[in-house]
Amino acid sequence: MDKKALYSLSYGLYMVGSRMGESVNGQIANTVFQVTSEPPRIAVCINRNNYTHAFIAETGVLAVSVLDRETPIDLIGKFGFKSGREFDKFKNISFRRGVTGAPLLLEHSFAFIEAEVHDRLEVGTHTLFCATVVDCDIIRESEPLTYAYYQEVKKGRAPGSAPTYMGERQGKEGETAGRSPGQGGGKYRCSVCGYIYDPLQGDPDAGIAPGTSFHDLPDTWVCPICGAAKEEFEREV
Repeated sequence: MDKKALYSLSYGLYMVGSRMGESVNGQIANTVFQVTSEPPRIAVCINRNNYTHAFIAETGVLAVSVLDRETPIDLIGKFGFKSGREFDKFKNISFRRGVTGAPLLLEHSFAFIEAEVHDRLEVGTHTLFCATVVDCDIIRESEPLTYAYYQEVKKGRAPGSAPTYMGERQGKEGETAGRSPGQGGGKYRCSVCGYIYDPLQGDPDAGIAPGTSFHDLPDTWVCPICGAAKEEFEREV
């Protein structure tokens, strides 16, 4: 069985949020889809260990913010690779509460869907929440951020809690890439989230100009997705 066939499935990238009392939390998810048109219902798949899962399970409400293609990698890192148990993900983030009280992003989101859970299915490590839409709207016209674009252009990878996570991709000879640390030129992969630093592209959001080798990055530089330190990177081979 070749699990690479699963990479051919298409996904979007969304911020799924919920509320518990006055608190709000959210996470990046790529498994959101419509299941019926009348009544309009959607399904959202969330890892049972995630903090957002506890919010949805407790209150039965959720909101999906559809991310646009210009969503910066650090916003994805904040909602996708950090836990709301230890970190206020909405600090310095523009959002509003919807009719359910769940949070809706006001930056890098061009549409939203709010829903109330009517059924749930336990599927191993995840829960599939089936929910009836109670409000939705288009905020502005934009191109959606797809999972393929996130991986191929933004050089991102799914966190270990994502339903699509299958570990590090295998190289041509069946070896995982980047196990020999080094310095100088070439690409380097974050061992935590899989982000690839490409010297040809640099990291403009952090003020790192294209053409800057990994060796020349300041020691204070961190992974733009998950915040891992420079020493957590391994050279691509």
